[in-house]
Amino acid sequence: MIPEIAVAISGGIDSLVTAYQLKKQYGNNIIGFHFLTGYEQTDTDNFLPPATPSNSLNPLFNPEIPIICDPPTDHPIQHIASQLDIPIKLMDCRNAFKQKIVDYFVRSYQTGETPNPCVLCNQSIKFGILLDAVQNMGIPALATGHYARIIQRNGMLHIYRGVDAIKDQSYFLAFLKPESLPFIRFPLGDLTKNQVIEFGASKKLTPVSAKESQDICFIQNNDYTGFIASQPDFSAEPGPITDTTGKILGFHDGLYQFTIGQRRGINCPAAAPYYVTKIDSASNRLIVGYKEEVYKRECFINTINWFIPPPFSPIKISAQIRYRHQPVDAILFPASDAGSSILRFEDPQAAITPGQAAVCYLNDQVIAGGWIHA
Repeated sequence: MIPEIAVAISGGIDSLVTAYQLKKQYGNNIIGFHFLTGYEQTDTDNFLPPATPSNSLNPLFNPEIPIICDPPTDHPIQHIASQLDIPIKLMDCRNAFKQKIVDYFVRSYQTGETPNPCVLCNQSIKFGILLDAVQNMGIPALATGHYARIIQRNGMLHIYRGVDAIKDQSYFLAFLKPESLPFIRFPLGDLTKNQVIEFGASKKLTPVSAKESQDICFIQNNDYTGFIASQPDFSAEPGPITDTTGKILGFHDGLYQFTIGQRRGINCPAAAPYYVTKIDSASNRLIVGYKEEVYKRECFINTINWFIPPPFSPIKISAQIRYRHQPVDAILFPASDAGSSILRFEDPQAAITPGQAAVCYLNDQVIAGGWIHA
């Protein structure tokens, strides 16, 4: 029998409560999926049998399709399966995660950008590979523990902020395909994080890990530069540090160590602290200035993912230029094609960073997401 719904299980309290609620709603017509990135704290290889058609739900054994199999009895995710009394499958996304997320992350830093791998992971792994696999199995919908909502307006489905303003994760979902929304469920969107924690405690639900991750999942101790420098194909060249007039102030050991707005690590004595204002990868030059020079009023965004018809004239929106950025009033100016626009802020914003996602809202509704280019 084909399950009526699939749920992504990370092992944390959010996905655990999500799965519990869905179990109550769907009974035994539910299946869980836990995808492996290759960067888990445990030895992933010990939890996967040899990748062959005989032990996989991947009937064609296509290397582009992730192997899906039962977890061994000693896999930590079995703790979740036993609490919920639902089957949970392992999905081997290691190759795709390395190519689509980790390689992108390293490449972005080496070319002077500051990437947002969590946005890309939601787009290409959770609601890309995982959702595709679920649909290929004939399962009607995929649920996750995101704090966001999908609401129908005027016959169309749209992503809205979750009711918990602090935990809201709609920013990370701005690059989902609009046509995928009918197949996605966010059961926690109308709850606060505190309500989820209290509900889990009332049901005596225990996650695999009680500690909630706040950093990028594949980097330990938040050591970005150490992780990048440890990659096999890593290379970095020293170069000049200049002010905005081109005057050489010092030298850096590699642009990958810097991001826009950064103060630490510049090591150029001055009457006032220097901040990174631009990273010029073409000339391998780090450009710094004083604090007021970090503020800009507009930026160019491209590769825009629209949830509404692209506007032909400027529209007033609220914009978020990184996850913890307070949304600000802005005007979105259409460019020559629907895939790019100019975002002009009512007030200058600090550290507008190439490589980050800019997400545009009308009230709480996500209308578009684009990548900051300049």
